[in-house]
Amino acid sequence: MAMFRTFGRNLPYFNQQFRALLGNTSTSIQLVCVVVIIGYCLSFSKEAVKVLSVTPGYLMPSSFWLWTVFTFWFLELHFWEVLVDIVTVGLCGKLIEPLWGQFEMLLFFAIVNFGVAILSTIFYYINYMCTFDPDILFTIHIHGLAGYIAGVSVAVKQIMPDLILIKTPLGKLSNRNVPLSVFFTSLLLWIMGLLEGTYPTMFLSGLIVSWVYLRFYQRHSNGSRGDMADYFTFARFFFPNVVQPPIAVISNTTYGALVKIGLCKKVVRRFDMANPTGVTVSIPGVDQHDMERRRQIALKALSERLSKSHDARDKQPLIPKSNSKIVLPPNTFQTSSPSTSRTFSPIVVPAPVISTAANSDTVPPVPSTVVATSPVLPKNHSST
Repeated sequence: MAMFRTFGRNLPYFNQQFRALLGNTSTSIQLVCVVVIIGYCLSFSKEAVKVLSVTPGYLMPSSFWLWTVFTFWFLELHFWEVLVDIVTVGLCGKLIEPLWGQFEMLLFFAIVNFGVAILSTIFYYINYMCTFDPDILFTIHIHGLAGYIAGVSVAVKQIMPDLILIKTPLGKLSNRNVPLSVFFTSLLLWIMGLLEGTYPTMFLSGLIVSWVYLRFYQRHSNGSRGDMADYFTFARFFFPNVVQPPIAVISNTTYGALVKIGLCKKVVRRFDMANPTGVTVSIPGVDQHDMERRRQIALKALSERLSKSHDARDKQPLIPKSNSKIVLPPNTFQTSSPSTSRTFSPIVVPAPVISTAANSDTVPPVPSTVVATSPVLPKNHSST
């Protein structure tokens, strides 16, 4: 009861945050959120769960429940999953839709969810062929937007520069580490019995489908397809530097096989030798968004270097005060008449103290010598 009272007191705050999240989004984003809420209400019926979710044994012959490929995504069994779905779809409307447009975002939504349903079904069929357990085909229900959440994490990582999200004692977590971190976290929760096994399966399927679509098939405004940039390769995009070489061997071999059977196209690089400033390499799929992303990364790296240099200058210790004195040798100025000769005696002047303040840009010049003399007249000399 205490939990419900706390939730009731914070309900106006949650309502305000959701209004701010979905306030400026398009109608399609708001419609998806409403449909997800309706699907959660239908999840209390077991018959609705069976009819609307993808069941591997009913999707393939001889049942062919093909409509479940288009209805499974809005069915969630837990309220926290509904909240995660709404927040993810809202962020998609804020970050991705302004760059891609409404049609491309909806196309990405449909392709990722359809691919997740097919890949997850194939995975459970392979699992059935290894175990011959019929419960895998008829008791497991694939539902929810876990695959689309994975696709959004891939898209955000592609179009945005590296941003530090959380600083932990083990290291920094950036948007570059989100896809695999969420997958391994969901896998760990499934091993502990806190999460359904379909969630990590759908999430991994979403990672693969979204990357394949964005890498090879997405249309751009300049007429090209996909993103063939070097940073977007399978090994470099998903895995840390330590394990990239073996992953690159496997992914490159798979890519070569897909090129041979015609499912993927070979990367074509065009060289402009007539360019007077140098050789220009043109890669399909690298457009203004990629150039802007690279510019943001370069500016971020430059800003970090400048901040480190400024911090190092702030920590530089001041030069301690010196009590040394400058003693100037006596100078004698002789006039033409011996009787009028004057001798100048030296005066000891303390050395100037130089302070290098961290916030000072320039240090005023200090004269190399300080001369201050006073005339000493002879005893038998009278001033004229």
